[in-house]
Amino acid sequence: MKPGLIAAAIRLADVLQTENAALTALNMPAAARLLGEKIAAADAFEAARAGGVAPAQQGELDQLGRQLMQLGLENRRLLERAMAVQSRVIATVARAARATAGRAAPGYGRATRPPACAVITQA
Repeated sequence: MKPGLIAAAIRLADVLQTENAALTALNMPAAARLLGEKIAAADAFEAARAGGVAPAQQGELDQLGRQLMQLGLENRRLLERAMAVQSRVIATVARAARATAGRAAPGYGRATRPPACAVITQA
């Protein structure tokens, strides 16, 4: 196992790759389950930065730094996309609920409650 900063950078990159794959698939529950692990990996990386790195490992660290930058930018883009999709879904459900509110159900002479709908709240 690689020591200190290198190991922490690899762990953070792995978590970001996993989360990015979940977000690309719009698998929000899977992405949400990674939140604690991502925070822990980021915290471990930040703590390991204080310890520095051996000069012989600087090249590997530079490469990992570039990879983390790319993964982080992609993660941000995917999170923004996921939030936009989720907002559109909520808006669509809200419009449908408003459109059906107060309408009489077929075969009934008076208005009934809008049909039940479910929204996944785990994000």
